[in-house]
Formats: sequence, C-alpha cells, structure tokens
Amino acid sequence: MLSFFRSKKPVLPEIDFSSLGTDLHSHLIPGIDDGAQDVAQSVDLIRSLLDLGFRRIITTPHVMVDYYRNTPEIIFTGLEILQAALKKEKIDIAVKAAAEYYFDEDFENKLEQGNLLTLGDNHLLFEIPFSNFPINLFEVIQKIIDVGYVPVLAHPERYSYFHGSIVNYKRIKDAGCKLQLNTISLTGYYGKPVQKVAEMLVDNMVIDFIGSDMHHLKHAEALKLALQQPYVYRLLTDYPLQNQLL
Repeated sequence: MLSFFRSKKPVLPEIDFSSLGTDLHSHLIPGIDDGAQDVAQSVDLIRSLLDLGFRRIITTPHVMVDYYRNTPEIIFTGLEILQAALKKEKIDIAVKAAAEYYFDEDFENKLEQGNLLTLGDNHLLFEIPFSNFPINLFEVIQKIIDVGYVPVLAHPERYSYFHGSIVNYKRIKDAGCKLQLNTISLTGYYGKPVQKVAEMLVDNMVIDFIGSDMHHLKHAEALKLALQQPYVYRLLTDYPLQNQLL
C-alpha cells in the first residue's frame, strides 16, 4: 500500500562543537586576506564560534604568492591586534595563528627555507588549485614530510577532479597526508556534489580534522545549521577526529 506520508527526518539531540575543542581553519585576522576585513568583523566571527561551543581557535590566513603575501611577521602582528581587541571585549577564547599555504610556484621554496607556521608543533595546512590537478602533488607531499612537517590537505572534498573515486583520496592518505574537511560542506553550502563527496569521505573514515574555514557571517550561519546534520552529529560524537591533539 502506498503511503501519502513521508517519514519524518529523525530529530537529533542538541549538540555544539565543545567536544571538538579546536577550530583549526579560519580567516579571522583582520585585513590580510579574504576573511575578516576589520577588527569588528573579526570579533563578530569569533563571538559566533564561541557561541557554537569552540574554546580554542587556530586561525589560518592565506599565504599565496600572487594575492596574499603574508609572512609570519604580518600574521603575528595582526594576531596581536586581534588578541588585544578580544581582551578589551572580555571575550575568553584562546586564539593562535598558523597559515593556509597555497600550492603555488613558491611553495617548495618556502619548504626549503623553513619558518612555516604550523597547526600544533608540525602540522602544515595547505590547499591546492581548484581548477587543475597539480601533477607534482605526491612529490611535494613527500618533500613536506622529508623536511619534518605533517601535511594536512585543506577541504579535499572541494577539488572536483578528485570526485570520481574514493581511491583518489586514499592515495593521498597513503602518501602520508592528512585530510581536513570543511564542516559546512556537509550542509550543501558548496553544492550537492561537494556534499555527497564529503559524506563519502566520512563514510570511508578518511577524515582526520574538520574546520570551519570561517571567512564571514554566512559561514557562521552555515556552521550553526551544520549541527542539525546527521553526518556532523556523527563526526562530533562517534568519529576519531584529531582536532583536540593540536
């Protein structure tokens, strides 16, 4: 017999990100990349993360040779300004800085020179081009490892040239690279294809970290909605994430 009533979506218990502890991918230092553009925006975004349960932030400004030529000095100067603003506003949350390095023509030079900003002691967050697969990816992953860092690939679910098979992601994992999922990918924020791939990565247990990749308040709104998603509930309650290790 056909039913005219659709089964209701299961109601999940209320959760927040307090079990995760640390958000390790965001753009909160004012005015140095495409994230927060002034201190007021930075403070608003951090308030939103605090409201969602985070108690520690490692913010990661872009470092890109053609667009955001951020150095450790620029990043730490901005961090000091941000920390002073948080203190003035009596916002009690620990904020540190690392960086999100772009896989450009200068990335290998940076690896050779050292002095890169890392998540924790030695985890190096990097992103690759969205349009074209870098043919030297595995060579550079090995180089990252050889110079003493643990490579962490940012938002692997967003690179469409990997979408064909889970094997593509497992090859990256087997090469010694960890994977950081953008939490809001699981809400469909970047589109349904990205959401489906994000779910596949969770199902195949290849995700090591999740992050907000917070740039603006739309991301904050999507992150709040993410807490209603079954896959996010699973990540926060029954999944071996490593955020707390950093």
